[in-house]
Amino acid sequence: MNPLQSQSQNQPTTPSTHTEEQKRHIYETLPTETKETQSYTEWAKEAYHEQYEKWMPWLEDQYLKWFGNGDNKTSYVAKDNLSETKISGIDQIDHLQDDANNLIGNQFGERGLLAPVGNLVSEQGVNRAERGGKDEEGSYGSPLGGVTDPVVQGGKIVGQGLYSGA
Repeated sequence: MNPLQSQSQNQPTTPSTHTEEQKRHIYETLPTETKETQSYTEWAKEAYHEQYEKWMPWLEDQYLKWFGNGDNKTSYVAKDNLSETKISGIDQIDHLQDDANNLIGNQFGERGLLAPVGNLVSEQGVNRAERGGKDEEGSYGSPLGGVTDPVVQGGKIVGQGLYSGA
């Protein structure tokens, strides 16, 4: 799902261009329960983090698609980590090692032999980790989301209660 599309209306939107007055109006229309438990600042901070969690993995994927020369997050991380393993300090050997590192990393990229593995790890591993375990739709478990999501939410509520001392 494209995070620049509104979930409720499926119409394209742009990053928040609301004025401060419009944001306050949105906050004022929230349920009384929400306003009693969160200040305007807390609510705005939470809304920002939710949007950031949705948009940043997608934005990073788009950047790699446009400028990454066939990289996905898995191949990019593999190349980056392998580039830190230079051992000789001799230019010719370091160049040879860079070529070998790129060969390995490219196997996880767009046209590599392990491209399906690289894409799966990028989408289901790295992106989910960046989203706190959630997929693009905000669910924790793809086919079992209807079962697992309420369990996770219940666990969060219990954890928050224990943390706050309630």
